[in-house]
Amino acid sequence: MESTYNVLFLCTGNSARSVLAESLLNHWGKGRFRGYSAGSFPKGRVHPITLALLAQAKLPTDGLRSKSWDEFAAPGAPALDFVFTVCDDAAGEVCPVWPGHPVTAHWGVPDPAAVDGTDLQKWQAFRSALRTLENRIKVFVSLPVATLDRMALKARVDAIGRLTEQTPDGG
Repeated sequence: MESTYNVLFLCTGNSARSVLAESLLNHWGKGRFRGYSAGSFPKGRVHPITLALLAQAKLPTDGLRSKSWDEFAAPGAPALDFVFTVCDDAAGEVCPVWPGHPVTAHWGVPDPAAVDGTDLQKWQAFRSALRTLENRIKVFVSLPVATLDRMALKARVDAIGRLTEQTPDGG
């Protein structure tokens, strides 16, 4: 029987990108992967466009909430196998020490919640973030995690972080 790998997506506000990634991983991971999200300075609520877009795409929204990364460094938290930062601010912050020394990578995505403009422009930004993250997550869940050593796994997840919404096949 194969393990379930726990993956934490980190962002500063935990209202958009990290929440999108959590939902996408829980959908595409099909029980092999369990996604979580958190923020260094959580906004306290998930952005309404995040929830609307996920619902529109028929992706899971149950239990999604904006929360601190401290929850995942506390006793009783899920043991993390991977931690991915999805915003440049969180990547530069001093993270808690994660029990078990998970494999980490930076998967930066422009912040759709920071877009100033029309509703259409805001939705386009959220859709772009969703597509980029979905492409990366589809590649990630296809990795033969159990057969890769830590260095090979780290190299693969770092490379995935460089994929854009236009490069679903890695090219």
